[in-house]
Amino acid sequence: MTDMQCALDVQAKLAECPRWDERTQTLYFVDIDSFKLHAYNIQSKTLESRTFNEEIGCFSLDDNGGFIAAFRSGVYTLESFTAGLKPYWLAAYDQKTTRFNDGRCDAKGRFLAGTMYSPKDAFNGALHQFSNGKETLIDQAAWTSNGLAFSPDNSIMYYSDTPNHVVYQFNYDLETGSATNKRVFIQFPHGNGRPDGAAVDSEGNYWSALYQGQRVVKISPQGEILEEHAVPATYPTMVAFGGPDMKTLFVSTCRGAQTEEELKQFPQAGGIFALETNVRGQIEPRFAG
Repeated sequence: MTDMQCALDVQAKLAECPRWDERTQTLYFVDIDSFKLHAYNIQSKTLESRTFNEEIGCFSLDDNGGFIAAFRSGVYTLESFTAGLKPYWLAAYDQKTTRFNDGRCDAKGRFLAGTMYSPKDAFNGALHQFSNGKETLIDQAAWTSNGLAFSPDNSIMYYSDTPNHVVYQFNYDLETGSATNKRVFIQFPHGNGRPDGAAVDSEGNYWSALYQGQRVVKISPQGEILEEHAVPATYPTMVAFGGPDMKTLFVSTCRGAQTEEELKQFPQAGGIFALETNVRGQIEPRFAG
């Protein structure tokens, strides 16, 4: 049994990047393998969807009401949910093997987005930062960039490499946007779930979706697992805090990787699940330009 309830049975191939808009009470998320961006209004229970020509890995809300989004071919801005794409940075990597995956903004409105290297046999995934029309390489040592999040005081940046079962910490200088002193935050054993997307709550705990682990874990700033919450899907992908009081943990999941047997056990896999917690999340920073 679990307290995790299905909030939206969307049956996405690969739901990712849930992102709460506190201004409109809307949960945005992507279905990477279906090239879609979704907007689900919690109050009206209405779902809007938009399909692109390629994978959209992650995005952040823009302070002016639009979006910045990272696709396979690069990073683009949108003035609204239905607006056209405006190039911000075109990919310099090999698009046959690499695409953007996970990302979010820091508290100064810089957009950070990481790539994944599909062959997963070399550390070619990289973390990029976008601000004032420029791109900066922050780190290049991952197979699949994931789990990007920041501590409440913005002094710590978290970043996971999912296939290698590891979450890192960096010292983060919010004024300059530099990340230094990379070290292992937590190393998960193989065979019991891999650290995918994440979020940090207002008390500084790191919540990680364990892909192929059928659960979400709450980890203290010291790296101690405090809570584990079962998810009715084999492949949780990312978490986000939202809801009227910012205490609802939304969990995106993957349907495309489920076997027939797993789908019988978890028929709502690919949906968005929700858990009511006893801690508030952080308001998501928006892109400043």
